[in-house]
Amino acid sequence: LRRMAPVAGANVGLTMDAPLQTAAWEAFAGLAGAAVAMDPRDGSVLAMISSPSFDPNLFNSGIAREQWEKLYKNPLNPLSNRAISGQYPPGSTYKMIVAAAALEERIITPETRIHCDGTFELGNRTYRCWKKHGHGSVNLHRALVESCDVYFYTVGKMLGVDKIAQYAKRFGLGDLTGIELYHERKGLIPTREWKLARMKEPWQQGETISISIGQGFNLTTPLQLAQAYSALANGGTRWRPRLVQRIVLSDGSVQKEFLPEKTGELNLSQQTIAALNRALWCVVNEPGGTGAAARRPQTDVCGKTGTSQVIGLPQNEKARRTMKIAAFHKDHALFVCYAPMKNPEIAVAVIAENAGGGGAIAAPIARKILDAYFEGRKKGK
Repeated sequence: LRRMAPVAGANVGLTMDAPLQTAAWEAFAGLAGAAVAMDPRDGSVLAMISSPSFDPNLFNSGIAREQWEKLYKNPLNPLSNRAISGQYPPGSTYKMIVAAAALEERIITPETRIHCDGTFELGNRTYRCWKKHGHGSVNLHRALVESCDVYFYTVGKMLGVDKIAQYAKRFGLGDLTGIELYHERKGLIPTREWKLARMKEPWQQGETISISIGQGFNLTTPLQLAQAYSALANGGTRWRPRLVQRIVLSDGSVQKEFLPEKTGELNLSQQTIAALNRALWCVVNEPGGTGAAARRPQTDVCGKTGTSQVIGLPQNEKARRTMKIAAFHKDHALFVCYAPMKNPEIAVAVIAENAGGGGAIAAPIARKILDAYFEGRKKGK
């Protein structure tokens, strides 16, 4: 009928670092899961991957039925953005938040020692430490460095579920981060009130023991974990994660600039922040630390490993040893970190689904992402 001349659209300037995004993909090497790299100084998202993914070009001119069914029926759900909508138990990465709560509420001091013989008894149930024969007498520093479960079972019981939840909320867990993407999910930070409303049942003390090490009802997204550790890294400010820096018109003029947006404060004492920073540095750099695989001689890395159970295990030790676990029920591997220790520039959260231990699987992935970032900075990219 008529011809309309094409009009140049605006360009969107992103915070993303393309080489870092590529490095993150390569680091996952086919594993399912997600990774987020963020600048803790202003919330800029530097890399974000969800694996497995799909080629969006398939949808450009109408996707074939066979291709759609292949994506839709894939049990690994490649259509979901795990970085913002994947909800996982945070495992031992949550211990940093429980430690912050215990220090601020003066339940413990950094020197408080608790004996771990490998088990914690409550009523007729036995809760186990990941280290079968225990860690012995440990203070908070050693408990974080070696990720002692019994220490945090004990501290969590003293704090109670509602006090733990109060501090988790300060770190942004259990709520939307506000990133400019659709389908972000809140995760879940349980409270007494939540359980009563949701399940019509009162809270049980044994449930507090589980959530104290990031298990039980706790659910977080990789983006939330990156935001939480970024807030600790920068001294206490929670920034809204952002992907867009500016919109630039075809003539080069800036139509809109998107500035960093502060969404909250941790309101922790400098003594608590310093104690946590030191402990997280030692997780990676001190003998016995569970995050040694993320160590970089050139840059101080602070981090925390996590291994979260997907299903409960039997109480009976023999039954635990003989139980065969399906691939989709194996533990998730987690690692959250930031670097350098002083004036951090990057925070990374990694979750590898059904992959095993956080120190063995997730920490090396994070290390490759950190390597790519600092090598890129060295080359001036």
